[in-house]
Amino acid sequence: MTSLLAAILEAWHELRVHKVRVLLSLIGVAASVAALTGVLGMGDVVREGMKDQAERTGGRGATLGVNLYAESGQIPASQSDPLMKKMAERYRLDKVSRISRGEVGVQFPRGVQSITATVVDPAYASILRTSVAQGRWFRDDDARRLAPAVIVNESAWRELGSPSLTRQPGVLLYQNGVHSAVIVGVARSQWPEEPPSAYLLSGDGKRLGVGEVTSEYRVWVDPAQADQLRQALETDLGAQLPGASVGVNRMDYLAYGDPLASLQWAVAGVAGVILLLGALGMLTVALVTVKYRVREIGIRRSFGATSSRIFVGVMMESLVATAVAGLLGVMLAVAVVKNPWVESHLAPGLDAYPPFPLGAALIGMGAAIVVGALAGAIPALIAIRVKVIDAIRF
Repeated sequence: MTSLLAAILEAWHELRVHKVRVLLSLIGVAASVAALTGVLGMGDVVREGMKDQAERTGGRGATLGVNLYAESGQIPASQSDPLMKKMAERYRLDKVSRISRGEVGVQFPRGVQSITATVVDPAYASILRTSVAQGRWFRDDDARRLAPAVIVNESAWRELGSPSLTRQPGVLLYQNGVHSAVIVGVARSQWPEEPPSAYLLSGDGKRLGVGEVTSEYRVWVDPAQADQLRQALETDLGAQLPGASVGVNRMDYLAYGDPLASLQWAVAGVAGVILLLGALGMLTVALVTVKYRVREIGIRRSFGATSSRIFVGVMMESLVATAVAGLLGVMLAVAVVKNPWVESHLAPGLDAYPPFPLGAALIGMGAAIVVGALAGAIPALIAIRVKVIDAIRF
């Protein structure tokens, strides 16, 4: 332990003596490590953004889409809802949501406007990764409200005058009469110019006559059991609905493997090229440095320095330098990747950005140390071959 600390202190002293050449190598290594760590960190943010968009469209892994059709068209919700509830109890499915759409009139300050209303169950937000900008999502007890609970998107909320949700603002719905509803949440708009829309619970949709014909159901299941449950649901639903067309298919982005894996490989390839360039730059500076230190090394040999001491000393100089450069490079990469402006452009629309990946920081530091070891090994081997006579001739 004492010898290791002595070698580190000696290496630090040598770095201070040769600070000009060391600074040149540190700049190259720090830039390479920052680029390597930054590329890995940005790749993680981009991947999370792509995953977020895929889950908002198709559902989380694994999500099954259930479509039921009779000869006359889609089966009404009054018939399909009890059947799907029975299937959920039989197979212990916790996350099931009906998804149907219709039109409903909403009283805005400038008049009544017809908007699209999506009829869902409370599990919809979990399955399709739907978040709210204000307020909350539906709860199970909202089904017992006398006044229907409604969630509007940001565009509709602004059209209504941006009322405070703490006062449970009411809104009039025009569908088979006039109904007083309560806004409990504001859903995030999926794109900036999204028109006004709203969400209603299945029970309220039935009472208002909105989305009476079911478009589909979404079921979030364990990916390991997705294929078995898909076949079981298709068989059971087909038996319960003779003559009907039953389709159960996976809707999530993992249905045919992870399509985002190619992005990870591309990021890894770019990171590998960056690391190689950094290693070559460090090796070049290290070779030049040891060539100018022949006289110094020869003098140290004349005073009894062993080959192992010379090897460890030269190697530790490279390791200490690259460790410091790696730390600076990782800090720079974290500062750049976690910049709000950078995150918003890498993954626009993401509700919560992931923390900087610890693996990327560890890879950056590990790469700096490996580069230091490789770049220090060749000069160290050259150094131990220096003779005392070489110092006299230099």
